[in-house]
Amino acid sequence: MTDETAPEDNRRVRLDTSQLKSSYCNVCNATSTREEVVLNFGLNQSWDRADGELDIQLHHRVILSPHAAAKLKSVLDELMSEYEGRYGKLEG
Repeated sequence: MTDETAPEDNRRVRLDTSQLKSSYCNVCNATSTREEVVLNFGLNQSWDRADGELDIQLHHRVILSPHAAAKLKSVLDELMSEYEGRYGKLEG
């Protein structure tokens, strides 16, 4: 299965989703160096613990160039603006 998009510079981009896997994550943290931005995704499995300890299991690490991270920020900013326009402002 492929998705086709036409970016602003009119090049056709084919996205091959045949190997795409999905997973649920409710925790993300990030670090960076001059050369890369690192995003870690995982699950907080201690939502019901009364002792105050958090058990976070990290499952995925995505390493981006600063340019790709800036593009991701732009895409997420636009996506969240649209989301908040439909469902209301998110606190956080």
